[in-house]
Amino acid sequence: MPEKKKSIIEKIIGFFGGKPQTQSRQPAAGASTRPARRSQDAARSQERPSRGERPTGMRKPEIVEVTSARLYVGNLSFDAAESDLSELFSGVGTVQNVEIVMNRHTMKSKGFAFVQMQSVEEAKRAVTELHDKEYMGGRKLVVSGAKAVEERRSERNREPESQPELQPEQ
Repeated sequence: MPEKKKSIIEKIIGFFGGKPQTQSRQPAAGASTRPARRSQDAARSQERPSRGERPTGMRKPEIVEVTSARLYVGNLSFDAAESDLSELFSGVGTVQNVEIVMNRHTMKSKGFAFVQMQSVEEAKRAVTELHDKEYMGGRKLVVSGAKAVEERRSERNREPESQPELQPEQ
């Protein structure tokens, strides 16, 4: 028997990975006209992180050794105010300054802050006592040493991996 010409729909389904249909266009009596999607849904659910896992776009915060009195406070509740952080950290030592980083357009918190303590010893004590502590809404704080200005600048201006220079053709 000569092979039946495929319809446009069958060609599209075949192009996108569907199996070519060898049956006639008419479904059998009582059969569903909807394609089976269980295997596609199962494959998609394996790709997505389950609830509670960190999405792939977010990176894990880097823990920096405390070398100065300035601390980084991450995973902060968006509702936290500078007075809230000042009160929290004053239980560990003397707080000189608290600065919550805000989005300059919306003026909403970005979810992290910097706290300046009186001394390096107090900063180290704050890290040991407050890191991974649940605060405001059950979020675990990330408290670590803040990077020095020079260190941040060098990371920003770091040259990309060396690539061989292209020689102009003559």
